[in-house]
Amino acid sequence: MERSADGGIPRVLPGVSVPRFVGRAVELHRLTDALARPPATVLVEGEAGIGKSRLVQEALDEPGIAARRPLAAACPPFREALTLGPVVDAAREARPDVGELTLTSLAGVLRPLFPEWGQDLPPAPEALSDAGAARHRLFRALAELLDAMGVGVLVLEDVHWADEATLDFLLFLASRRSRRMSLVLTYRPEDVAPESALMRLTSRPQFGAGHVRIHLGALDVPQTAELMSSMLDGEHVSEAFASFLQERTDGVPLAIEESVRLLRDRADLVRRDGEWVRRTLADIAVPPTIRDAVAERVSHLTPIAQRVLQAASVLAEPVGPAVLATVSGLLDNVAGGAVDAAVRSGLLGEDRAGRVSFRHALAARAVYDMTPAPDRRALHLGAGRSLRAMTPQPVARLAHHYREAGDTGQWREYAERTADLALASGDHRTAVGLLHELLTGSDPPAASMARWAQKMPVMAFTGLVSRGDLTRALRRVLEGEALSPHDRAAVRTQLGRMLLHAAEYAAAAAELEKALPDLAGNPFQAAWAMNTLGSPPSTLMSAGEHRRWLDRAADAARLPMTADQRQALMVDRATSLLDMGDEAGWAVAAELPDTSTTPEGMMQMARGGLNIGNSAMRWGRYDEARALLTTGLARAEEHRYQRLQDMIRVTLVHLDWFTGAWDGLAERAAALAGVDEEPVVQLDALLVTALLDRATGGSGADPGPAAVAEGGTGTVEERLRQVLDAGLRRGIVDLPLEPSAALARIRLAEGSAAEALELTEGPAAVVARKNIWLWATEFAPVRTGALLAVGRPDQARQFVADLAEGLAGRNLPAADAALETCRGVLAEGEGRNAEAAAAFGRAVTAWQRLPRPYEALLAAERRACSLLLAGDRDTGLAELARAQAGFTALGARKDADRVHVARRAAGAPVREVWRGGRRGYGDQLSPRELEVVRLMLTGLTNPAIARALSRSPKTIAAQLNSAMRKYGVTSRTALAVSLTQAGITPTEGDTTGAGSDL
Repeated sequence: MERSADGGIPRVLPGVSVPRFVGRAVELHRLTDALARPPATVLVEGEAGIGKSRLVQEALDEPGIAARRPLAAACPPFREALTLGPVVDAAREARPDVGELTLTSLAGVLRPLFPEWGQDLPPAPEALSDAGAARHRLFRALAELLDAMGVGVLVLEDVHWADEATLDFLLFLASRRSRRMSLVLTYRPEDVAPESALMRLTSRPQFGAGHVRIHLGALDVPQTAELMSSMLDGEHVSEAFASFLQERTDGVPLAIEESVRLLRDRADLVRRDGEWVRRTLADIAVPPTIRDAVAERVSHLTPIAQRVLQAASVLAEPVGPAVLATVSGLLDNVAGGAVDAAVRSGLLGEDRAGRVSFRHALAARAVYDMTPAPDRRALHLGAGRSLRAMTPQPVARLAHHYREAGDTGQWREYAERTADLALASGDHRTAVGLLHELLTGSDPPAASMARWAQKMPVMAFTGLVSRGDLTRALRRVLEGEALSPHDRAAVRTQLGRMLLHAAEYAAAAAELEKALPDLAGNPFQAAWAMNTLGSPPSTLMSAGEHRRWLDRAADAARLPMTADQRQALMVDRATSLLDMGDEAGWAVAAELPDTSTTPEGMMQMARGGLNIGNSAMRWGRYDEARALLTTGLARAEEHRYQRLQDMIRVTLVHLDWFTGAWDGLAERAAALAGVDEEPVVQLDALLVTALLDRATGGSGADPGPAAVAEGGTGTVEERLRQVLDAGLRRGIVDLPLEPSAALARIRLAEGSAAEALELTEGPAAVVARKNIWLWATEFAPVRTGALLAVGRPDQARQFVADLAEGLAGRNLPAADAALETCRGVLAEGEGRNAEAAAAFGRAVTAWQRLPRPYEALLAAERRACSLLLAGDRDTGLAELARAQAGFTALGARKDADRVHVARRAAGAPVREVWRGGRRGYGDQLSPRELEVVRLMLTGLTNPAIARALSRSPKTIAAQLNSAMRKYGVTSRTALAVSLTQAGITPTEGDTTGAGSDL
């Protein structure tokens, strides 16, 4: 009832209408103008309740736009997202069948999403194992369907709730060159995660398409008054009242609407002098939030109408009145009236199909949150039972309702079916999430665990933390006794695969070996497991043991299996043989097909390009490696094999490091070092950043250009240590070899020969145990130098002899170049300077032939020093000058500086190089260092020099190391030669007071 302001006769309060479209004329014009010039992407953003949906609906009602057959969909806030659910549901509702549409065979991939259209869709094509390729094919098919339906405008609301597959599909649509369809997307910016694919869509306009961003702000006071008036039969609203409400609601249209409805329910609206006004400020309270306003409004409804609202909030999507009444649990004689009352409240609305749902998501959430937990569970259970009767069953929504109802058994059933649908549709990401939840849930049945584990698409499973949860869950079920031998083998094999893709090679090999006895009935799985055990990086087996596993796998591969499976086994066999330095691997690689008609075959071709290309790089066949990797990358990009793309790119980065293609290498490596999902990619890239920084001047506290590009602060040594430790921890036997060698070089250059030797002990033991001398390429020269520096010449000679024997009869260009370098180091350390110069000369030629310019320059520098020591001063100085120029051209600043110092120390006329900063003594010996080296020239040891100068042995060692760095040498003998050539003489007089330390 309304009472007049003067206390006159009461009158019936006016009805409250749905508000007119107010205050958005400019925004509506921008939206309709963009849609009138297709294709366009229109982004409508604003906070909850600001009017995004109303704006879009007004635009779609325009005759010109309605003629373009708009298709509208909304993203529900479900945890379990059906693959492309919003778009699929909208297409299903728009057409009863597709029999009249012209579709290609590609549309067969839509069968899992539209089972009711099975009689009209083409046959389903062969499944793809690669997640990226499968998803891309699905996107193409769905886009073809929308085009065939004549959809000119696709509207997707609440995109902040969209699943990843739907966001990726939107990106796909926006990037199509043949695009004719316009996109209209609504979202709340504050609810978009920074890593969401939506950020790419909103920030990157597409070429050839309009790109409009519309931000909806608050209504001002006049607009608020107009909106209020439209709800009150068009009658005038006082400016004071409108100002009051605009201030209290921040001008949010939904908040204004809910407040007007609430004030009407309270009878707080007063009509005075022909206009609607508020009571006095002291007498009226507007709830601070929409949620509070909705809660108070609901409290004014009857209990059965409240029950209908609760059911609608649980369903969270448009449903028929009969479904809503059933879920509410109301008797037939009261259900219809209760639904009508809920609709009349203005909280619910009906669409053109007569389906009922909340008009605003905020109101739905408010009602859901205020519903007692036991009632919510009962309503979710009722929703599940009701939706089960639908055809086709909405499996993702059923999984959601049964989860919230606490019915674990039903949730597992529908979560698995949702995962099956996702897999069949190529949406591996959704499938991985659901299967992970199933496998890591509370006390799942063992038989179900085996089934779920086999469904897990390992190639798509890249989240390391989640993978750890999953491997622990699988190990728990393997520890029990409930699995059959067949299921146990399946679970253990899948666990091995997961560990393998997590780069936990040793653990993977252990699981696979345990699984073999139960794999006799599955030739491919058995051969795959044997090939994995034959892979050299996986265990510390010898090359002979690996070869026996590979031969067993080859025998198993002769049993019946598909051509694609046999191709995969051939790639594995060729890779393992080449990893061992076995020429037979090239023959196997030559037999690999270079064409395929199947998706799996195409993926194996790309994988072969990666694996064989990587082997060619390790062998030193760099031109061949680049050709193989480039071809493999093109195939991986064509078919969207993302994991293979990343691995090929990082291998090319490593190849660029070897071949001296350093321009832009820091940035390329740093970008790949940020690929968190792939540990091997990240570690290999991190290794290259460290190697490059060391050569170009970044070391110690200076992170260097690559580290800066990466955004990190790790020093060269910290990054090398990180890669080394990760390789040891993960059981990747060959990964520690290169970082160990790099760290050892640093230590040996500092004069810490014992530490350098210790760093090479592990790699040397691995090579000796496995008898794979190809793997000694990187660390062999520095190990030889370290053995000589610590006074173990016999061991150095034996190591070089073993290396020569291990490489005999094999065509391994990089390892052969390393062997010549070792021979030069050995001769240099034993004072055979002419022989050293000759060996280093052969090494220079071998490295240049690859080409590997950095190693060639290092060998050239050592050849020059050997020539100087042999008395050929002119040739030695000339070659030092060429080495310095080569280092400078390559960008190896630190090495160029070292050679510059060596040239000056040898008496060559050189121009001093100053790079800024405090000059100090620069590359000159300090007075204290000069005292030390002059005593060293007399033949005293470090402890004896320490006693003579009353300093600690540690200080003497540091000062000698400093002197060696300044003269660009790595041993006391070489330092003595350089000092003598520089005119520095031994200390005169009696030094016997220093005593002896023998």
